[in-house]
Amino acid sequence: MVDPRQVLAGFLTLSMFVMLGNMIKHDHFTSVSELAVEATGVELNAMKIVDNTEITKAGLELQTEATEEIKPCWTKPSPKDDQSNGFVTLSLTIGPEYHASQIADAVVIARYLGATLVLPEIRGNELGKSRKFQDMYDVEKFKMNLDGVVKVVDKLPAEWTTKKPAVIRVPNRVTEDFILDTIQPAFQKNSYLRLAIIFSSVSLKPKGTNNKDLDSTACHAMFTGLKLNAEYSEVAEQMLGRLKELSKKSDGRVLAVDMRTDLLEKKTCKTSAGARRKGCYNPQEVLNFLKKVGFSANTTIYLTETWWHKGLNNLKRAFPHTYTKDDIMPAEKKGEFLNSGDSDLARALDLEICSQSDVFVPAIPGMFYGNVAGKRIASGLTQILVPAPVVGGSAQASDFVSTYITKKSHFAYSCYC
Repeated sequence: MVDPRQVLAGFLTLSMFVMLGNMIKHDHFTSVSELAVEATGVELNAMKIVDNTEITKAGLELQTEATEEIKPCWTKPSPKDDQSNGFVTLSLTIGPEYHASQIADAVVIARYLGATLVLPEIRGNELGKSRKFQDMYDVEKFKMNLDGVVKVVDKLPAEWTTKKPAVIRVPNRVTEDFILDTIQPAFQKNSYLRLAIIFSSVSLKPKGTNNKDLDSTACHAMFTGLKLNAEYSEVAEQMLGRLKELSKKSDGRVLAVDMRTDLLEKKTCKTSAGARRKGCYNPQEVLNFLKKVGFSANTTIYLTETWWHKGLNNLKRAFPHTYTKDDIMPAEKKGEFLNSGDSDLARALDLEICSQSDVFVPAIPGMFYGNVAGKRIASGLTQILVPAPVVGGSAQASDFVSTYITKKSHFAYSCYC
């Protein structure tokens, strides 16, 4: 029997490509090699493509909405009657694209143990630099969304501050077995834990368990826990609004490209032999890809680069409506977000814009791509195109859709259906 949801998904996927139709000009394609895995273990995704197949867009009409109808597969976990047995603490680290995963693991652990979660601090990449949770995220929404799931307090009670916590390294996307075997015994001996969430080997593939409460808690914490505070959310909205306004003068769509030329020579994009990893693309290669799949010169493009530099000039010549943060950020906010040297703030804005743009193109592998993909799946915005070399003539953009989408290989699909 045919699953009606598969029929609906097929129709909606076609609708997505119709939305892209006004950007696309040419329609035959060539083969793509499998993309490699970035240092964090996050997968890159591209479809294998048949050579020299041609289709036409005759009769396709642009639709105003091309989002996939999707809803949560989980319900908010029921309140627990257990009294708090102790405290779980942690710091949010590495960057904003990792924070939601860290929060989800901490919430799952705290709920499983019946412990109270202490509001985490945020530590940047610079040694010794930290900020309060509320300096980036909305505390009230965080507490409200987790109300009944876990108890959250602003800080550790004074009588606990002199105690030494049990520090536990926790692999991201913690399992029930790890909690039972490693975390729970430590908590029973010392009811004060300090978690360090580790991303040494990460898979974003779905992996449901037999514990529905644990699965629901992970989904709820991942997708409803963290919201930018009012100030930062307003800046992101202003920037996205500016892009949408600019796009009205062209084709009406915003394409966001996660491009980080500063990473091309770093570990993220270099193998041990010094060669560039597959999945890392420089501006010229992104330019070639966008042209090959037929994006028009009028396309409005947002780059996650902070400043303009000469390496982007060719891209600007091919796509004149290309902008960086410096181009579209309100002038009065540049000092705080761009000139402070704090990359977390700028990256938080990138995360919001890339998650809400009409189309997203990850030119750099990693958790940013995986996090954006998850947020877009949760919002039904499944237009994600993964670059790959295109040999010969033009290609069809639909054949570069992320396999997070085409194969539903992202864990977000275990939370949304």
